[in-house]
Amino acid sequence: MTQTDTPTDTPPQAGRLYPLLIAAACLLGANGLSMTMIAVRARVEGLPDTSIGLLGSLYFAGLISGVLLAPFLIARAGHIRVFAALASISAIAVLALAFAPAGWPWMIARFVSGAAFCGTAMVLESWLNSIASNTSRGRILSIYRIVDLGAVMGGQFILPVFGATGPDILMVLAVLFCFAVVPISLARGGNPPAPPARLVNPLMLWRVSPVAIVGIFTIGLTNGAFRMIGPIYAESIGLGLETVAAFIAIWVFAGAIFQYPAGWVSDRVDRRFVLIAFTIGAGAACLFIARSMTQTELFIGVFFFGGFALPLYSLSAAHGNDHAKPGQFIDVAAGIMLAFGTGAMIGPFVASLLMGAFGPASFFVYTATLHLMLVLFVIVRMFSRDAVPADQRRRFVWLLRTSPMMNRLARGEKPDENGSAPK
Repeated sequence: MTQTDTPTDTPPQAGRLYPLLIAAACLLGANGLSMTMIAVRARVEGLPDTSIGLLGSLYFAGLISGVLLAPFLIARAGHIRVFAALASISAIAVLALAFAPAGWPWMIARFVSGAAFCGTAMVLESWLNSIASNTSRGRILSIYRIVDLGAVMGGQFILPVFGATGPDILMVLAVLFCFAVVPISLARGGNPPAPPARLVNPLMLWRVSPVAIVGIFTIGLTNGAFRMIGPIYAESIGLGLETVAAFIAIWVFAGAIFQYPAGWVSDRVDRRFVLIAFTIGAGAACLFIARSMTQTELFIGVFFFGGFALPLYSLSAAHGNDHAKPGQFIDVAAGIMLAFGTGAMIGPFVASLLMGAFGPASFFVYTATLHLMLVLFVIVRMFSRDAVPADQRRRFVWLLRTSPMMNRLARGEKPDENGSAPK
């Protein structure tokens, strides 16, 4: 039996929004910190690069399972119960690292963490979507993105304070995951409508837009790998823990800065031109990092890599939505997450194999090569399909790679607009 209790008085929008944003800050900050921490901790434990790559791959495999299963859980038990259960599981998976031997037990924990994070993110974004109105949607999206940026960047600098190897950092992460449950559990108002629970057709996105699915898949191969392998690369060239945190934080910050110009231009010209330009920029930044000789050059390179690479996800998603027809947007959103998760599942392991065989710099050569291949694919497709007319293009939106509900929140689709959730 699902929770459908509705309060007699509806609290103001701000009163419903603050608990969700507090929970999101804890959740997003803890998840961003855990991805850096696990990479550094695994290296200290002596795991080979291939095993560290598998830790990243299995996390994103869990993310895919969360995309597929979370809507059914929410429809069955309601937002509050699912969030509380999955946030608790996230804390358990983190604390398990304290006593489980490094290796396969850690990999299982990372798979569970990926699935739990996707589910909790889907709860938050589904809830935000139910609160947002046409007049407040842009403001809510902006605030949510600021919360994400601040939490992920700020979380990186917790790592040098507590270190990556002892139990302290694990307890901090568990506290953040558990604290996220508090504002959700005490929030006024009942559960919003559940997101649609239905199977995903991965071929549908290919039929809608080959450029979108190949772009998203490639971004998973590169950006997904960077989140796990980036800290390992930074440590392997001799950077300390404080510098590793800054290395990841600069990448995230630059991506946020470049989102607006990417969107502004792509709303006015063929999006594929912008996609090509930013992909070339990301590839060039990777080659610059691979040959960088000083810390200053490294930070300049990672700034431009983040700036050009992170908007590619939103650019590809916007191009896919340009070609989607009414009734296809839910499947497009799920297909985007599935394509990203699949690429991100493969990317860290492949990158770790290359680093083990050819050295740290090979990671960015690999990344640059993938960006070049994407450029060539987009150019070929431009000869096969005309651009979408400007008056038929949908507005570019900065999307977080958290759950398919982020796409629906950006588009303003309520749970019952394209198919109701099961009762």
